Amino acid sequence: MDRVIYLAMTGAKQVTLQHAATAHNLANASTHGFKAESNVFRALPVIGEGAKTRAFVADTSPASDLSAGGIQQTGNPLDIAVRGPGWIAVQGPDGQEAYTRAGQLQLNADGILQTASGLNVMGDGGPIAVPPDQEVAIGKDGTISTILPGQPGVAEAGRIKLVNPPAADLVRGEDGLFRLRNGGVAPADANVGVAIGALEMSNVNPSKALVNMIELSRQFELQLRVLRTAEENDRSATKVLSLSA
Repeated sequence: MDRVIYLAMTGAKQVTLQHAATAHNLANASTHGFKAESNVFRALPVIGEGAKTRAFVADTSPASDLSAGGIQQTGNPLDIAVRGPGWIAVQGPDGQEAYTRAGQLQLNADGILQTASGLNVMGDGGPIAVPPDQEVAIGKDGTISTILPGQPGVAEAGRIKLVNPPAADLVRGEDGLFRLRNGGVAPADANVGVAIGALEMSNVNPSKALVNMIELSRQFELQLRVLRTAEENDRSATKVLSLSA
């Protein structure tokens, strides 16, 4: 009886968490560069005195679907989409280097190249600064070139740091950015290229996410039904024992 109750109780809890993750995926179905999150559960025995008959459901480390999303042409010269595997290095809210596939870039009032969410884009030597009153062009290798209107010649303002660490080394933070699991910094990879005037869309499949939410709702109801059945069995057993006493 203990095993049934613990499995159903913790199973219902984990299904609720997975339902929240699926809802989060669905809410970001139109977010540029978003990677879907997935959860995997397993049954584990409870360790401790008097707990040998019990088991519970545990959530393994949440995984991310790192497959590429579709490419949307925008025509904006500051929009970039990573071609194939790879990431754009940015300065996270904590000041440390992080990685994203969202390539909707812009220049702030100080000429610093940033993402649409205001994160500084990292270059070989830190954030990239562009001189004022200059036109900006981004090369397929991430090189930032500037042109002063009416003046000949092209100057290089820096190069966007593009990296390609192993997928197993990446972990998603609460801010949605990816970082190296060991807290280190990934080296630049010259083999990573970008498409100009385009953005990568989310890799979330809305239809699949909706179906998954329905399945999770049914699983939750099933777990509650098991708990109700266990309660009914306990009442019946108590009644039988009271009659035989």
